[in-house]
Amino acid sequence: MVKRQGVPFVLCAPSGAGKSTLAKKLCAEFDLAFSVSCTTRAPRQGEIDGVHYCFVTKEDFEEKIRNNEFAEWAVVHGNYYGTPLKPVLEKLEQGKDMLFDIDIQGAAQLSLSLPRARFVFVFPPSLTVLRERLEKRGTDSAETIERRMKNAQGEIEGSHWFEAWIVNDDLDTAYDELRAFYLSCTLNPKLFPQLLKSVLEK
Repeated sequence: MVKRQGVPFVLCAPSGAGKSTLAKKLCAEFDLAFSVSCTTRAPRQGEIDGVHYCFVTKEDFEEKIRNNEFAEWAVVHGNYYGTPLKPVLEKLEQGKDMLFDIDIQGAAQLSLSLPRARFVFVFPPSLTVLRERLEKRGTDSAETIERRMKNAQGEIEGSHWFEAWIVNDDLDTAYDELRAFYLSCTLNPKLFPQLLKSVLEK
């Protein structure tokens, strides 16, 4: 069987829209590698360095920027976030599909650094529901929630260039839609550069 190249699968959403839950479900069903980002923010309760994020200092992060070590990077809520480029390219070349759970700024950069990337934007049912979810989560201050709500509006307004839109009102329905789009992405002819040659030579 001809080996295909990996799919860079990019999932974006406002904070609180449920993209992390959807990402976990997709990784649980399919053999996707989860892209581990670097960040300068402090770990939240239960987060493990090297598993959820690679937690680095601001100085270390800025050094990596100068050395062009990121496929994308951005400042989000006052902290740096970035995706190391080298391990991503290695896994994609090995045929490993990779899931990127990042913000819209990072997604725009990935569209340039990873030309085969595919992009999904997850919407909350409404801004009212989004606020309720953030408040119920209980991890953010009122000030942080207000900042996230303001950022959410800007992210939603900038989602027009994504290839797929999913509204996360009902989790099962949203996951079915995400799953369907992912499977369609794995059939892209650009991922099978040797297929025609292999078939014609047999």
